[in-house]
Amino acid sequence: MERKVGTVSRGIRCPIIREGDNLVDIAVTSVIEAAESEGFELRDRDVVALTESIVARAQGNYAKVEDIAADVKNKLGGETIGVIFPILSRNRFAICLKGIAMGAKKIVLMLSYPSDEVGNSLLTYDQLDEAGINPYSDVLTLEKYRELFGENKHEFTGVDYVAYYSEIIKEAGAEVEIIFANQPKTILEYTDCVLTCDIHTRARTKRILKAAGAKVVCGLDDILNASVNGSGCNEAYGLLGSNKSTEDTIKLFPRECNSLVNEIQAEFLNKTGKHIEVMVYGDGAFKDPQGKIWELADPVVSPAHTDGLIGTPNELKLKYLADNDFKGLSGAELKEAISNSIKAKAGNLVGNMASQGTTPRQLTDLIGSLCDLTSGSGDKGTPIILVQGYFDNYTD
Repeated sequence: MERKVGTVSRGIRCPIIREGDNLVDIAVTSVIEAAESEGFELRDRDVVALTESIVARAQGNYAKVEDIAADVKNKLGGETIGVIFPILSRNRFAICLKGIAMGAKKIVLMLSYPSDEVGNSLLTYDQLDEAGINPYSDVLTLEKYRELFGENKHEFTGVDYVAYYSEIIKEAGAEVEIIFANQPKTILEYTDCVLTCDIHTRARTKRILKAAGAKVVCGLDDILNASVNGSGCNEAYGLLGSNKSTEDTIKLFPRECNSLVNEIQAEFLNKTGKHIEVMVYGDGAFKDPQGKIWELADPVVSPAHTDGLIGTPNELKLKYLADNDFKGLSGAELKEAISNSIKAKAGNLVGNMASQGTTPRQLTDLIGSLCDLTSGSGDKGTPIILVQGYFDNYTD
């Protein structure tokens, strides 16, 4: 019988993961048991994806705010530190800010506006227009910000992040000064020791600050990029990708896990005879049209994946073929013509009009976004995702 189902994404339930758990065994066993329970079969090129959270938990990759403080003080001097371009997040940055402030006497907090890097808004462009403010050139003090805009609470969390971050810094024992600006060099009018907290633009920000004469420039990726007093760490990303664990502890982004995905792939082959692709995923890379938030607070979507997930899709646009090349055909003739085009397509369709609009993005970004939306971030209890049929086409 002809196949009637294409791509399927399933959330796989598994035990609560603790430090030291064998993720290879848990992942393979959980997927196989789910297949047996639900009556589906595993196939070659299925994708099994593990959320970064359970990988870091199994690794025991945690650190305390005191560890952050010690590293910040050691690398940035412990006096007046400029902390610039953080995202507005209780889960992602607030706990980091606590540790950072514990390692300084004074924090000059420079917030980008009207929103942070991933789209969390302090203000709207309409507010800026009405006040005659140019966000590309104007620098606002806290007093001027309050005079012009008053209190602004986040649409989803209900938090006034300006007041919230200020209170965190004070409670950590540091003095605080808040300014609003979008040019990195502005911070050098206040201090020459700078911790830039942006994620995807960090390399450019560091370059600009160093060229402008900053004495010390670090990014979040430079903090806890090595263990401090026995803490967890991430050699590649430091504090980037971390999440709040407790009021005084963070879970870091998982450390090197290429060996993990390869071991899981080998175990699937051993137990099922199927060649399964495996990846670790964090935030998806989608953007919320309501809140305008780009859902990518992690430094990458996938920190590790098997080789079969390298690259981008190579697809034809079926409706283009139907409306152009084969507009005079219908029914079985149309199906056969399109099927033949798919079978005969070139190995690289870049520049081919028949491939326009086919999402030529990295496979791991596409599949990671699908997995993140499937697993959610709450109480579904499905931190492992099985994606089937992703690499199939109309002819399969």
